[in-house]
Amino acid sequence: MATESPKETGRKKAVSWLTDNRVARSIFRRGYPDNDLDRAAVMFSNFFLHVLPARTHVHSLKPTYTWGLGIISLFLFVILLGTGALLMFFYVPSTERAYSDMKDLEFVVSYGVVLRNLHRWAAHAMVAVVFLHMCRVFYTASYKAPREFNWVIGVLLWGATLMMSFTGYLLPWDQLAFWAITVGSSIASYPPLVGEYIRTLMLGGDTVGQNALIRFYVMHVMLLPGIMMILMGVHFWRIRKDGGLSRPPAPLSSPAPGEAAAFSPHKTYMLVELAEGRTPMVDSQAPEEEVMSWPHTVFRMLVVFVGVVAVLSVVAYFFDAPLEELANPDHPPNPAKAPWYFLGLQEIVSYSALAGGVIVPAAAIIGLMTIPYIDRNPEGQGTWFTSGQGRRITLWSILVIIPVVIVLTYLNEHYAVRKLVPGASQIWVDLLNPGTILIVLFAVGSLYIWRRTGSSRMGALALYSYFLTSYLIYTFIGLYFRGANWAWIWPWQATGLH
Repeated sequence: MATESPKETGRKKAVSWLTDNRVARSIFRRGYPDNDLDRAAVMFSNFFLHVLPARTHVHSLKPTYTWGLGIISLFLFVILLGTGALLMFFYVPSTERAYSDMKDLEFVVSYGVVLRNLHRWAAHAMVAVVFLHMCRVFYTASYKAPREFNWVIGVLLWGATLMMSFTGYLLPWDQLAFWAITVGSSIASYPPLVGEYIRTLMLGGDTVGQNALIRFYVMHVMLLPGIMMILMGVHFWRIRKDGGLSRPPAPLSSPAPGEAAAFSPHKTYMLVELAEGRTPMVDSQAPEEEVMSWPHTVFRMLVVFVGVVAVLSVVAYFFDAPLEELANPDHPPNPAKAPWYFLGLQEIVSYSALAGGVIVPAAAIIGLMTIPYIDRNPEGQGTWFTSGQGRRITLWSILVIIPVVIVLTYLNEHYAVRKLVPGASQIWVDLLNPGTILIVLFAVGSLYIWRRTGSSRMGALALYSYFLTSYLIYTFIGLYFRGANWAWIWPWQATGLH
């Protein structure tokens, strides 16, 4: 019989000393788990861990499947809550105090500038990571049944993340913040009938002032975090109830009508009710393909959390968050730009307010939410791009739409309706602009792929790739290629870029 090494014996004694006492058990209820039963019990009894299943499918742990984007988004949100709570000790939402409080964080409060940098860069990172997470979910077909509604919740979380960052943008009360919110609130006012009401509700008046600052502050520190925590809770709960993360179907599936059922020899079945097929939870239970969440999932999450904190800390230490001069309503910058994640919309608004402020946002939101209910074919769930054909369609969709966007932008720059016919009716401006034309091309292109392949999934891949590529190109154009009066410039010609 093998004997334990002195090192192993010492480790067990140290663990026992820390966990096998009355104080530790009153907090954690159980000691350090050293067998599968205790590992499962730890997951059930811990407040923070019980959201995870006791066992996790090995496919869900593959780094190249999820890239950890969902859990990174959660950790960024936690970091934002912590740093935001600390910043509230040094901030007063007043137009007379806000900017000076930012300066105090920079020059008076110990490590105040690092704290503000952490909060600012975590906010930007969360916008990017949540967007990438949504792309991962789409391209792995994780929106399909029974996860349709969880995809809708994810879209709402993406919108709430944008609003969280947008409301926080105003709080420093510098020129960048003031005019970015001025432009952003103007875009929000474009929808007919309700646009002005939305803008007034946001700003508490007609201009960006004290009323706007206090409203944005309340939304940023109370309303939106509360909404996001509720949505996250439902999101995580639905993941559990839908059988965990998506993955390719098991080799043994429900039999077709009239065929005999085939069951796994590794499972025990009991007939309790006559039913058609199996539920997602039952079908997902494959003990031979699962590992205990403690330690496999929990320790991976811990490593990811340490990595996120380390990267953000390095960035916050070496790169200061932007802070321009005090907000001055009488001296607007030229050009005044929206926050970077709204620059794509601002670019399209420059072509047509109706297209950029109404048609494109409405088409994007409605399209994203309805995709899982239109693409009802279960093919490709849990597999990147579904198949080799899906990879080719995605690649070609991206390669085709890039020159289309560039050509439409060039034509609009030199041959826009108002340049050719100065007195042209607004309806022609709204119809013949890159934003409106692209939506028509997206619809035609995706329907063509759908008909050609006979697969709704292939059509959805093309449509989403068109949208994603165009969104990134227009964001890039708004960020680097627009100068005074929103005229086209080359990046090396710019004297100052936000």
